[in-house]
Amino acid sequence: MKIFYFTATGNSLYVAKRIGEEVYSIPQMLKTGKGDFEDEAIGFVFPCYGLGIPRMVIDFIQRSHFKANYFFAIMTYGNMAAAGLRHLEKVASKANIHFNYTNEILMVDNYLPVFKMEDQLENEGSKKIEENLDKIVSDIISRQNRKTKKGIALAALSKVVYKIFVERKYDVGDNNFIVQENCTRCKICEKVCPKNNIKVERKPEFLHKCDLCFACIHLCPQNAIHLKSEKSNARFINRNIKLKEIIDANI
Repeated sequence: MKIFYFTATGNSLYVAKRIGEEVYSIPQMLKTGKGDFEDEAIGFVFPCYGLGIPRMVIDFIQRSHFKANYFFAIMTYGNMAAAGLRHLEKVASKANIHFNYTNEILMVDNYLPVFKMEDQLENEGSKKIEENLDKIVSDIISRQNRKTKKGIALAALSKVVYKIFVERKYDVGDNNFIVQENCTRCKICEKVCPKNNIKVERKPEFLHKCDLCFACIHLCPQNAIHLKSEKSNARFINRNIKLKEIIDANI
């Protein structure tokens, strides 16, 4: 079983690792140019972006060829998933991928323009992450055939929100990033960026090909990178994932 994941602050990597041991970083696959994959089962794990799916996941699926008897996808989200998985199914169908199983799992949301991380972390226990994840892992191991379905209204909402809050902000979103004077030029931000969008010399410089994953902001050891408009100064990394794992996934 091969599992392809995209992660910024560790949620999707944790889910991928819980499902199986053979996990592959989507940013790394895109950078290496590998595009032909075959296994008995193939899965995708990724976060919800603006009620849809991240651009890097779309690019990876569109550029690659997959062959498997069983396809599955898990979307992590922190507030509302809407019809994000429907978005995935439309993208995947063009690559001749037809999912046997899709599901979503509520976790901590790292989207700083909308959510206070203090509130997200305080409510982490109520999300029943481990209980829900155990069920997902069991479903996949037993090769369940079941897809998460959403209605027309949520599909329309997803389409509108994705266009406004994701598509229009891609690449230029880093114009809202601020680097404070306590930056030590450690280059962690450069290493965790999945798009090679950051170069550090005197201070981090953003190259305007940003996917708004916020890895650079959340994982800065000095908390030196901020948004012009953010709900709090608190930051997040999944408690089960080490910083080095995210660096290794995105470098």
